[in-house]
Amino acid sequence: MARKARGAPIHGWLILDKPLGLSSSQAVTAVRRAIGAAKAGHGGTLDPLATGVLPIALGEATKTVAFAMSERKTYRFTVRWGEARDTDDAEGKVVAQSAVRPDRGQIEAALPALLGTGLQRPPAYSALKVAGGRAYHLARAGATVALAPRPVEIDALRLIEVPDADHAVFEAVVGKGTYIRALARDLGEALGTRAYVAALRRLAVGPFGLDRAISLEILGSLGHSAAASVYLLPVETALDDIPALALTEDEARRLRCGQAVTPSRPAERARIDDFGNGTRLRATSGGKLIALVEIAAEGLRPVRVLNL
Repeated sequence: MARKARGAPIHGWLILDKPLGLSSSQAVTAVRRAIGAAKAGHGGTLDPLATGVLPIALGEATKTVAFAMSERKTYRFTVRWGEARDTDDAEGKVVAQSAVRPDRGQIEAALPALLGTGLQRPPAYSALKVAGGRAYHLARAGATVALAPRPVEIDALRLIEVPDADHAVFEAVVGKGTYIRALARDLGEALGTRAYVAALRRLAVGPFGLDRAISLEILGSLGHSAAASVYLLPVETALDDIPALALTEDEARRLRCGQAVTPSRPAERARIDDFGNGTRLRATSGGKLIALVEIAAEGLRPVRVLNL
């Protein structure tokens, strides 16, 4: 991540341990300033009241953000029983209350029904678009926001601890578009009470975990130094689940020019036949990532060319 000269590009992924109170866009701006990156984006929004893993794409890695955002995400969160809030988290106003406090046995018995693929109604205070605007803008303006339920996947949901009658701590592994705030709300309703998320920490986004994360404070102290490069992950980190094909240098050059190519090596052509049309692959040459490609009738069609 250390730059060899002023203005030299930085390409790769940095895992930020996002602090409380900072939006995802503010976190991206802070990272850019700390390391001098010209271009950056994030791989999955975290609310200001959430902390933890926020993958930051730098340079050409921004072309792979969509793949990071589609990865499974792991969260640890604390649910507060007995209150509903308009934001479904601690920031909102209390809109309903209940005297019901579920015990450990009742909580554990309710969890299996929430697993798998189902419909979830997103929180009114969300970034989803409604009539051309963001839902949270309309909600803050006092408008009634009714978002349609949408399919989500909850792969795992387990109770970690019950520190007191008002709170319970959980871990969940969820698919793209799942709101933990809505999950807490729905769990409260299933248990005959009200609930909201009192604390939320993201532990992982696909291959990006807290074990490789860095805080803004440490990043700021390292700045452009060589020590900061220890935290930079390769561009292809977000593409671990996508098979790779090895191309010749001539084939790679044609891909870079936007042309479709058919690999000259018999083994690679056979792999294309096995995958079939529509499959997306990583195209490499000399061990270097060249492009994301899609198998089509005319061969490998470039989808995103990477200039590394």
